[in-house]
Amino acid sequence: MSDLLVQQDFSMNIPELYNFAGEVEKFARRHPDKEALLIVSPDGDEERLSYGELLLYMNRIASALHHLGITRKDHVLVLLPRGKEAYAVYLALLKLGAVIMPGSEMLRSKDVEYRAQHAGAKAIIATYEILDELSLLKQNCPTIQYYISVNGKQPGWTDLDEQLTENAEEVPTVETSSDELAFLSYTSGTTGGPKGVMHVHGWPYAHLAVASTFWLDVREDDLVWATAGPGWAKWVWSPFVSALGRGATAFVFQGKFSPEAYVSILQKYSINVLCATPTEYRLIAKMNGLEEYDLSSLRSACSAGEPLNREVIDTFRRTFDITVRDGYGQTENTLLVGTFVGMEPRPGSMGRPSPVVNVAIIDEEGNQLPSGQVGDIAVDRSMVALFKGYWNDSERTSRAFRGNWYVTGDQGRLDEDGYIWFEGRSDDIIISSGYTIGPFEVEDALVKHEAVAECAAVASPDPERGQIVKAFIVLKQGFEPSTELITKLQEHVKQYTAPYKYPRKIEFVQELPKTTSGKIRRIELRVKEKEMK
Repeated sequence: MSDLLVQQDFSMNIPELYNFAGEVEKFARRHPDKEALLIVSPDGDEERLSYGELLLYMNRIASALHHLGITRKDHVLVLLPRGKEAYAVYLALLKLGAVIMPGSEMLRSKDVEYRAQHAGAKAIIATYEILDELSLLKQNCPTIQYYISVNGKQPGWTDLDEQLTENAEEVPTVETSSDELAFLSYTSGTTGGPKGVMHVHGWPYAHLAVASTFWLDVREDDLVWATAGPGWAKWVWSPFVSALGRGATAFVFQGKFSPEAYVSILQKYSINVLCATPTEYRLIAKMNGLEEYDLSSLRSACSAGEPLNREVIDTFRRTFDITVRDGYGQTENTLLVGTFVGMEPRPGSMGRPSPVVNVAIIDEEGNQLPSGQVGDIAVDRSMVALFKGYWNDSERTSRAFRGNWYVTGDQGRLDEDGYIWFEGRSDDIIISSGYTIGPFEVEDALVKHEAVAECAAVASPDPERGQIVKAFIVLKQGFEPSTELITKLQEHVKQYTAPYKYPRKIEFVQELPKTTSGKIRRIELRVKEKEMK
């Protein structure tokens, strides 16, 4: 029988005290030789860490951070790429009872400054490659006391590697309560800056029971490849919690995506569980010669971010006899709806609500709607894996709830068999290749350019990415539309915010549709984009 860290307790009675790092530590002591990580570089070089080695690395980092001055409840920004460092640093911070603020190494200085200032971050741990981008933090973020670099030195930063000692005194794992803050993840909003989503130490316990059991189906002997990068909620979901929490081996590929590279890896390493984005699946499904690959070891394949189309599901079934199963969840919760193990998929549908999650379609008064009617997708506010609110933002937290329901911001309908069909966003969020992008962030970057008078960013349908960012721009007097200007504006946005947020399409207009109070009516622009398709 699999030695699970969390048994299938469908009553979801979370222990009063719980620390995920402590549970991984217990497993590692029982199975020190079990492989925890298999890391492959872009050049194909391999690095393998057993659970015993990961435990030793985690404890050295925890000891170093403790002696530097990082303690329980401190907010720590972590900006690390895929690799053993991300796993060990996350575990070390949880062990100390610190609050992890996940961040992608693709974030720009302004993105990082906003998070640090908003949350009052005490420390930042960043990969050496991006330290130049963060050069202004010290003058703009007074709460940060500790600047810690990984994999390289720079003046003014403490090199974490130099702090690690062979015989470091092991720091005790903090006995954190299940309702104590553990993760503070930032997600884009339609207005204002990103929202700080609060998750507690008990969240991994609940996530393991909900997502890992019914959907991803991770088992102890599996080699699990979840392609999300650190800094995203999905990395915490699958590569981190779901893999280590089941005692499985997490596969990490540090190279860039290409369909050929991914399928070759799946074959070469006999991957058992794959969790990838819809865009990655779509591009793989379009490959020539796909049938020449042997993916017979692949037992479970999942996708999340946006609905998969029938063509992708049919291609994987026909070619590899594997059903790619959709899943739906948010930074604010866990997997809510999905095509679970043994369930027949209905292409285009999100699947059914999780067996341990109460999901409904509700109207504006919070009443449940019958099948066939479109309404807001909502979750019972007592669901144990639901977030505890937005950091320092009671107004946004209040707006997220309607009576006894948390309202996801997505709309859908329920069919007679209990499947939920996605109808669209009830707000203006753009989801592109699994990335969640707020229009405000794109617009804020664009209006900094001297040519832009005003602008609006919306989702534009795209066959590969699901959606892409499109910007409608009103130019200032003296500037004329041109292909050259489009390129300059796109590069400008990349300088101010994460590159994946830049508008892949730009249309110059004379004016933007607005309400009588002067607010931009993005819904008109979204409808226009859909009609053009």
